[in-house]
Order: sequence, then C-alpha cells, then structure tokens
Amino acid sequence: MIHAMPIVPDDKDWTWVLERPCPDCGFDAREVAATSVADGLRANAAQWRALLDHPKAAVRPTDDRWSALEYACHVRDVYRRFVERLALMLAEDDPTFANWDQDATAIEDRYGDQDPAVVIDELEAAGGELAAAFDGVQGEQWQRAGERSDGARFTVESMSRYLLHDPVHHVWDVETGYAQAE
Repeated sequence: MIHAMPIVPDDKDWTWVLERPCPDCGFDAREVAATSVADGLRANAAQWRALLDHPKAAVRPTDDRWSALEYACHVRDVYRRFVERLALMLAEDDPTFANWDQDATAIEDRYGDQDPAVVIDELEAAGGELAAAFDGVQGEQWQRAGERSDGARFTVESMSRYLLHDPVHHVWDVETGYAQAE
C-alpha cells in the first residue's frame, strides 16, 4: 500500500536521551550499563514478532504516525546501520559516520509495502548480529570514539546506550498506536 507521507521528518537531536529519561517511553539511558546493551537488543528484537503478528500491523494508527510494519523496517535498518558504525569505531580512529536520512530511506524502500514475515526475520537477524558485535566489545574498546555527520560525538559506550533507546522507543510507539486504534 502506498502512503502519501504526511509524516513530518524527524530532525530532532535525540542525544539528550543520554542525559535524562525519555518522557514518552520512560527509557533512561543513565541506568543502562553498556555491557547490558547486547541483552537489551536481543530482548527488543524478540518483541517485534508479536507486534507484527497484529492484524493492523500494516495500518497507520493516524496519518502522521508510522505503522508497526514501517517502524519494524526502521528498527531493522537501525540495527544494520549500527553494526556498520560499531565496526568503524572499532577499526578506525575517530571515524565520521555517513549521514543517514531515515525518512528518505522509508520512502525509497517503501517500508509500508514490505512483507512483514520477511521484515521480522531480517530484524531478528540484524538485532542478533548487532548484539553479538556488542558482546565482542572489551575493555578500552568501550571508550573508542566516533562522530556523527552533524558533529555529535560518541564513544562505543555512549553510542550503545543511545542506540538502545531507539528500538525501545519504537516498541512504545507501536503499542501506543495499537491502543489508539482500539
């Protein structure tokens, strides 16, 4: 199904989640140990199968919010993107990450038209790959640095906690959307 994309692109700088709890989903990155992020990613990836089994998984709850399917595609792509970013941080000194326009990706890749069965398998695989990559981080590697194209700086440790908020928040988005539809 083709969607006219009335969703306003998200241009917020979400790095604030490292400093205070998210008022929407309640995630508090300050309470998350970087060494527990891999387990958090696995737990999050496991939640998506049930979310996509919902009969309205491909339906937007409102015109300005993604469907569960679109959020799942985004989370899958976030997992993939962060596998790349983590590998760069571990292999290079102070890399700069290429810009990623998540909203353009959603349109170009037609998130709303993808097959939920394929998406969930890809999401679980990407989540598992990212979790395994974080499992491999040891000692001083947690302090290796990298920079986003907008100048936001991260260590592997801060990036891991920042990253975990995104899929956790999107589970909240989907659950909230389903509740609104009832």
